[in-house]
Amino acid sequence: MAAIDRTNATMEAAVFHGDERITIERVGIPDVGQGEVLVRVLRTALCGSDFKLWHKGAEFTAGHEIFGVVEQPGHRMHGRRYAVYIPLHCDRCAACRRGDTQMCLEVSCLIGWNRPGGYAEYLPVPENCLLPVPDDIEDSLAPLLLDTIGTSAHAVRFVSRVVPPQEARPVLVTGAGPVGLGVILALRDAGYGDIHVSDPNTERLKIARAFGAREHPVGDTGRRFALIMECSGAHAARNLGIELVLPRGALVLVGENAAPWTIEEGKVFRRKDFYMIRTFYFPIGDLDSNIALLRRYRDEYRVLVDGEFGLRELPASFARFAQGQLIKPVLAVERR
Repeated sequence: MAAIDRTNATMEAAVFHGDERITIERVGIPDVGQGEVLVRVLRTALCGSDFKLWHKGAEFTAGHEIFGVVEQPGHRMHGRRYAVYIPLHCDRCAACRRGDTQMCLEVSCLIGWNRPGGYAEYLPVPENCLLPVPDDIEDSLAPLLLDTIGTSAHAVRFVSRVVPPQEARPVLVTGAGPVGLGVILALRDAGYGDIHVSDPNTERLKIARAFGAREHPVGDTGRRFALIMECSGAHAARNLGIELVLPRGALVLVGENAAPWTIEEGKVFRRKDFYMIRTFYFPIGDLDSNIALLRRYRDEYRVLVDGEFGLRELPASFARFAQGQLIKPVLAVERR
C-alpha cells in the first residue's frame, strides 16, 4: 500500500460544537510528529465522559476508546492492530518507571481531549501509546480493553491490596454503566462474592443481574458494605457511599465528575475509620491481564456492545446514547 500523501489530504471527522450538536465534516489529516505513527481508525466506543464535550464543545476531535491499524508503510508497526492508550507518558519519570504510566509526572495530555481523538478516520498516535491487540479479539470488542475493562479491572486490583476478597462481603457497585458492569465482572474474576448493584436504569440492572450481581435499591440505607465501588460519578452516590461503607471498609471513586464535590461531614464521616480511594484509568502493564479477562468473559462483554454505526450516523447515535438508550455503542469507521 502506498503511503498517504498528506499534502492537502483530508478525512471525515466529527466536530463537537456544543449545545448537543455534532456535525461530520472534512478536515485535514493531523500532522504526524516525531515518535508517532498514523492510525486508521476501525472502531471507537462511545463514552459518557464525552457528554461534557457534547454540551460545551471540543477544541480537538473527540473520542478516546480507539482501536485501529497503523497505516505507515515502511514502519515496523505498519498493518498491525492496536488499541490506543490515551494518557501520553514519558517513560522516564518516577511514576512511569514504577509502571504507573497513567500517572506520568512529566506529561499531562490525553488523546481525544487535549489532542485529536478517534471520532474520525485517522489520528496520529505516539508509538508508546499503542497497545497490541491479538487477532482473536474481534474489532468491536477491542475498544473495551480500555475504559470498560482497563479502568474497571485496575480499580478492583488496586483496592484488593487494601480490602481483599476474603474481607469484603458484601460489595456494592453504584452505577451500572459500562464501567460499573465491567467492575462487576472484574470483582467476580478476582474472587469477590455477594455483589450488589444500584442503578435507576432497569435494562442495565437486568444485565448486572445476568453478570451475577443482586439489585440494591437506589438510595437505600438499610444495609452497609465492606467495599463500595462508586462508578456513577454522582456526588449523591459518593456521599451515600461514605454513609454505607463499613468501618475499615473502602469506598472506591471510579466514576468521573468534574464539578466541585462537597462532602457531608456528619457523624458517620467523623466517627469511622475507612478508606476512600480514587483510581484513574490503568497502567500499560495491565494489558495482558485485561486481554485474559476479555477472553474469559467474552460473551458477557459482547452484551455491552449494543450498537454499531458509521461516522455519518454518529450525531444521532450519540444522542440516543446520551438518553440512556444504548450501553456501549461503537463507531465503525468505513475504509475509503
